Amino acid sequence: MNEKKKIIVSVGRQLGSGGLIIAKKLSESLGCNFYDRELLNLAAKESGFSEKFFEQNDETKGFFKSLFHMHAPFVSDNSFYNNKLSQESLFQFQSDAIRKAAENDSCVFVGRCADYVLRDFKNMVSVFITADIDQRIERVAKRHSCTEEEAKKIISSKEDSRSSYYNYYTGKTWGHSRSYDLCINSSILGIDGTEEFIKDFIKRRFQI
Repeated sequence: MNEKKKIIVSVGRQLGSGGLIIAKKLSESLGCNFYDRELLNLAAKESGFSEKFFEQNDETKGFFKSLFHMHAPFVSDNSFYNNKLSQESLFQFQSDAIRKAAENDSCVFVGRCADYVLRDFKNMVSVFITADIDQRIERVAKRHSCTEEEAKKIISSKEDSRSSYYNYYTGKTWGHSRSYDLCINSSILGIDGTEEFIKDFIKRRFQI
């Protein structure tokens, strides 16, 4: 990739679509930094709070209902009240970490509303990866060593949380074509073929 061209890729994905694997392959082939759960660690370092907070709030909404039942997970000496910690402030810390990473180098981000956070970056392309439901169920069942019925429930539950989180913070609709630059079904071309297709799209988009 041309070193003069810095690119930012935001990848949204359905559970079991292979989106995480595709995003990782994409970062390697384009020579970009890869951020998935790594963002939680960055946000924790920036804020001074325990990474546990970010893990429990990761792409979900309503986590703070159980906050008062937790035991002092802070890294800093500041109290909950002094920091005025809220779900929105955790989102802000994470958003700041996303912007800081994007300003420093080419990056591939997975989820965490990165497409919205970086909406003013002219060098950003947003992608959403889907897959046929049977294939998604099969992957999730294998990953969790569970039945297909259990896999369906896992998909439904996690995607409800993921979409609520995205819709709440972005004002857009998670998974809807108008929310992204490119939507693609990984079942058609497979994992490698989908990664190649997205990479070609990005290279054409940024003329690299």
